[in-house]
Amino acid sequence: MKVTVRVTLKQGVLDPQGKAIQHALGSLGFDGIDNVRQGKVIELDLADGTSESDIIDMCEKLLANPVIEDYIIDMEAA
Repeated sequence: MKVTVRVTLKQGVLDPQGKAIQHALGSLGFDGIDNVRQGKVIELDLADGTSESDIIDMCEKLLANPVIEDYIIDMEAA
């Protein structure tokens, strides 16, 4: 089973990397960018039958910091 976890900072949490990307894009001549939020994508190949609760535990304990980050889990059969 293939699982993709997308982790982003919660709204209201300062995103200095996003601001740096926004500034760099402006410096390169790309106008009209109001905001940039930077995140990470984690791809996992798990044994079939791995429970959704185990995947949530992985996210809560290691893959994301639930205090300042949100995550979305996408699961698909291999």
